[in-house]
Amino acid sequence: MRLNRARFIAAGLIAPMALASSAAASAEIWRLQCAVAYLPARSTWVRTLELTRQAQQVQSLKIDGVVPYAFVMDGARLITAIDNERIQIDLAHQLWQSDYRGHASGQGRCDTLE
Repeated sequence: MRLNRARFIAAGLIAPMALASSAAASAEIWRLQCAVAYLPARSTWVRTLELTRQAQQVQSLKIDGVVPYAFVMDGARLITAIDNERIQIDLAHQLWQSDYRGHASGQGRCDTLE
């Protein structure tokens, strides 16, 4: 038997705000800080990630405060791009890998921020 939420809301059995607040309450923000070593420049940049997860699925992403146009999850691996940097982040092992179209590359470890 399929339940119709609109019918329950109309009957006053479920408050619309209660549905919205319960969905918002189940979302969590996960912040990571990644120290990425870039070659051939041999420089290290600290990159920050902010992921919004709901039901163990990533809903939104920011890298250094920038929202990428799109991202894809392949298991525990997050794949995205910002400008010319193609980025892959292994969320299970918290590892960063990136590539500037073959001209430079970056690798690093990420730590969870409190």
